[in-house]
Amino acid sequence: MLGEGPTYDPHTGTAWWFDILGRKLFEYRLASDALQVHDLPVMGSVLARIDDDRQVLATETGLHLRHVATGELELITLIEADNVITRSNDGRVHPCGALWFGTMGKNAEKHAGAIYHVARGKVTTLFPDITIPNAICFSPDGAIAYFTDTMSGKLMRVAIDPATALPTGSPEIFFDHRGGDGGIDGAVCDRDGMIWNARWGAGCIDGYSADGERILSLKVPASQSSCPAFVGPDADRLLVTSAREGLSDEALAADPEAGSTFLLDHPVKGRFEPDYIL
Repeated sequence: MLGEGPTYDPHTGTAWWFDILGRKLFEYRLASDALQVHDLPVMGSVLARIDDDRQVLATETGLHLRHVATGELELITLIEADNVITRSNDGRVHPCGALWFGTMGKNAEKHAGAIYHVARGKVTTLFPDITIPNAICFSPDGAIAYFTDTMSGKLMRVAIDPATALPTGSPEIFFDHRGGDGGIDGAVCDRDGMIWNARWGAGCIDGYSADGERILSLKVPASQSSCPAFVGPDADRLLVTSAREGLSDEALAADPEAGSTFLLDHPVKGRFEPDYIL
């Protein structure tokens, strides 16, 4: 229904992603083409590796420890657990081991969410009054963070401390998409500093140079492309999630691949996600 939060574990050759609304976690081993689907007790949207045995999940109630062998969830930190209208959305781990992730209203209520920084148990609110947090990713040197409120149409950048992932400056517009087709959704940044961003409603992945120019677009065979991830032994392929959420029967008939997850053939210079430091 709502594919989101893809990531890749190079230690096991496994891609992970969520169906947020379906409360499911997908585990896909690329080499063997083997898929497992795990039911979740809460809406989850972000997964990061801690070590061989444990993962961290960002969910509608906060951060949970997931034991890989059993799938058991163990609460780490409550975040907005008492706010019944919100859930987690986009997020990513910084090279220093800190996590940025966002929350939003379950019905995209205006300004209901926020973007948080979580490091070794301490939770810091970075940007409040967010409607749909997305595009969270970091430059290769860890000195720049990118993010958006999809409803604003503006892809933002902000200087951060590479040692802590905390902002050292004020956000500025990196790319102004106001009035453009579709909305800025999930993103990853490759080892050359190029940003690969899913454009919800436009069925594509856009590539942005480090100086803020959109230099190419790759078509995705589902209109609501939601988030990319670098996958494969060399991180040289893009996996892209998509969604069926909000589409009428008529729209689904015209968009039959909606909700599928895709591997794109366009070669990329990706990099693997860092581990979260508990």
